[in-house]
Amino acid sequence: MTERPLRILLVDDHPVVRHGLKAMFAEIPDMGVVAEAADGESALAVLRSGTEVDIVLMDLRMGEGVDGVTAIRNVNDLPDPPQVLVLTTYDTDADILAAVEAGATGYMLKDAPPDQLREAVRTAARGRTALAPDVADRLMDRLRSPRPSLSGRELEILRLLARGLSNRAISRELFISEATVKTHLVHVFDKLGVDNRTAAITTALRRGVIRVD
Repeated sequence: MTERPLRILLVDDHPVVRHGLKAMFAEIPDMGVVAEAADGESALAVLRSGTEVDIVLMDLRMGEGVDGVTAIRNVNDLPDPPQVLVLTTYDTDADILAAVEAGATGYMLKDAPPDQLREAVRTAARGRTALAPDVADRLMDRLRSPRPSLSGRELEILRLLARGLSNRAISRELFISEATVKTHLVHVFDKLGVDNRTAAITTALRRGVIRVD
């Protein structure tokens, strides 16, 4: 009996990217794209509609729509959720950790060779971790590093800080109190070995902890 192809949902805000990926997977007998979405909200609508999906290929940043990390969390909250494999251009510690903490099964970069991406899809669909080599190296470096790791929330706050948001603006963005923001910042400063906002941003950018778009 022939095993059915893996059913893929593509989630990316660029139609050209989706078209290219769909064409690539169409050449492979054991996988195929069954649906597409331009943002996280649309992806959830596809999954809630009853479309059967084995694996979601998810970008992280998609314009003004629901972002990839939020979408990953929401997908994993569904009954019997499909696996989620991140496919993005972003490889900072903040992006990688946020995606993993949200429940992504794997993390691949868009410049990956086609064969490597296809194998990652097969691996992630089985529920096994699939990481781009550079991403795996980053995670290993963090494990070997004596520096305390920033939590997902601390990275999120640091990224907003780098965008120029005040404590009040960050609290509104994340729906937490200003006091909580300040507490997180104290921990961020301590872990980065700095004593002010500017130094925290500069150090984080230099280490590749965050990226400013």
